[in-house]
Amino acid sequence: MNDPGNGTAPGEVSPHGDQRPWATTEPDRLVGRGHGAGDVLEAWRWRVLERSPGLLVVECHLPDALKNPEGQLFGGFTTTYIDFVSLHTVHSSDPDRDPSSPRDWLTTLNLHCDYFEPITGETFTVRGELVNQRGANSLVATKFFQGRTMAAHGLATLRRVPTGPTREAG
Repeated sequence: MNDPGNGTAPGEVSPHGDQRPWATTEPDRLVGRGHGAGDVLEAWRWRVLERSPGLLVVECHLPDALKNPEGQLFGGFTTTYIDFVSLHTVHSSDPDRDPSSPRDWLTTLNLHCDYFEPITGETFTVRGELVNQRGANSLVATKFFQGRTMAAHGLATLRRVPTGPTREAG
């Protein structure tokens, strides 16, 4: 492997240090390799189509390992996409934030998914949009599209948890 998928050469430390080896400097990529959930989803292959404060649109592919016997995205993994895109949508909500600085931890409080069509295509689009943000809580709507057809819709409530020495263990 010549490129770990995070904008660094093999053996180099990522732009964010060893704690975030999946961090990428490539503007059209969301993450590189090395993130547990991201690696399962093969998120290093996704293309960022649009990114602005509170909005994230990515083109995803459907890995064979995530398909059910009918060749469709297995429903349980749909919520993993929702969670992953929602987290990155919230992180995109502060345009003045230095991308190399440590990020606050986000924890998922609630996640809901409605399925309309099976996801079967080689690629599909996922759109995360920040619906509301108040204090430490954020609500993100995530929509899955195959072409112009919405295949699934999700809502995630996330809470920002400060990191560093003030964060309580547990």
